[in-house]
Amino acid sequence: MRHYAPRAYTNDSLDTSVDSASPHKLISLLYDALMKQLRLAKLHIERKAVAQRAATIASAIRVIDQGLRLGLDLERGGHIAEQLLLLYDYCERRLRHANLHNDTAAIDEVVGLIDPIRIAWQGIDPDALPSHEHEQT
Repeated sequence: MRHYAPRAYTNDSLDTSVDSASPHKLISLLYDALMKQLRLAKLHIERKAVAQRAATIASAIRVIDQGLRLGLDLERGGHIAEQLLLLYDYCERRLRHANLHNDTAAIDEVVGLIDPIRIAWQGIDPDALPSHEHEQT
């Protein structure tokens, strides 16, 4: 796991257990943090809270960009890592759109794309993975 992923999570004061988290757990924490920020952003759009909306969407983009994206190992992750990279790029574009246009549907779209991956990731038993797969996605 690259050293930037924990920083993306802790920059937003989302949890103090990051330093002791395994790479697998860190990705779970990042997905959970992203979902939390997306829920908050949608709420801020609905309440017309412009500054809070912008801050939470920026936070969500940081989790994707400095956490999930940097956690990818494109060499070992192969096609799956490449597809996740493309998905993360797309999600960031949709979040920027949501921010500019107060578009809750764009946020819902990102939730619909990321949440199944988050759930699947949580279903992985890290102890069942070969030891080199514990290191990175």
